[in-house]
Amino acid sequence: MKWEENVRKAVPYVPGVPPIHGNMIKLNTNECPYPPAPGVQAALAAMQSEDMRLYPDPASEVLVQGLADYYGVKKEQVFVGVGSDDVLSMAFLTFFNGDRPILFPDTTYSFYEVWADLYRIPYETCDLDGDLHIRPEDYKRLNGGVIFPNPNAPTGVYEPLALVEEIVGANRDVVVIVDEAYIDFGGESALPLIQKYDNLLVVQTFSKSRAMAGLRIGFAMGNEKLIRYLGDVKFSINSYTMNRPALALGMEALRDKAYFEEITGKIVNTRERVKGELRELGFSFPDSMANFIFASHKRIPARQIFQALKERDIYVRYWDKPRINNSLRITVGTDAEMDTLLAFLKEYINRNSK
Repeated sequence: MKWEENVRKAVPYVPGVPPIHGNMIKLNTNECPYPPAPGVQAALAAMQSEDMRLYPDPASEVLVQGLADYYGVKKEQVFVGVGSDDVLSMAFLTFFNGDRPILFPDTTYSFYEVWADLYRIPYETCDLDGDLHIRPEDYKRLNGGVIFPNPNAPTGVYEPLALVEEIVGANRDVVVIVDEAYIDFGGESALPLIQKYDNLLVVQTFSKSRAMAGLRIGFAMGNEKLIRYLGDVKFSINSYTMNRPALALGMEALRDKAYFEEITGKIVNTRERVKGELRELGFSFPDSMANFIFASHKRIPARQIFQALKERDIYVRYWDKPRINNSLRITVGTDAEMDTLLAFLKEYINRNSK
């Protein structure tokens, strides 16, 4: 059809399998297995339908100020959006606007490639080393910008702050984005570096460690000028990106630091226990510092295990892609969920090793 010549075509990002029924164990989208903070639940119950009649504050002032206070920065250094995907997409559109290719790892969050294609941004990927770590020397060349997650996804590998600073410092003429969706489960945030480097943008989310994936709250912190540029692009597209419940409930989540530390601590403890049990079953994996484990079995192909788990209504994530097509990304669930997973794996591996 003639009109299709003017259609902007893209290969979309494919998320994990959505919930199908109540009996499944869903370990494929890195959601938090625990509910949001009690204050969030109480505030949600108290909301009135009248709250939905009015537009939200386009500046998201309450949540922006709350984040600034929580992280010890100025409110002019904070930008919020509809999940970190929205924030990252806006950052791609705002900062990656040159002729030189942007750089990101070859094994990483697959949305980066989608946004680059959609916005017609040239890009090149940099191979991780044999242990799935970033090689900083690969990012010390002419480019149009740099982005990488820390810890990385889907590997869970964390890079020390010194390596992050090495990359940022070597790219002072472009914007470097550090995607910290999983930083609350281990490692040191690059946030302190934003006071030293005006080209650094740090992006985080409420979806994982604050158990609020359904509300879609993401945020970025950086130099005031970076944040102002992000705001200009946002207000050129949609003034009212954050809805009223998200703004109010996001603030409630920030108020309960003890609960935040409790649930992230539970997830970390479960992760470390499961690592040991997976090793005993013949799995190997990078030392994850996220809320998931990226595991390969020494004898049984990942695709085979993935299908067997699916038949038992246990869902993990599998990609049929070079380099990672023999690994499964397993979200850390509750202890009970992980025990069910491990019991099945033990029985299945024993049965298929004879």
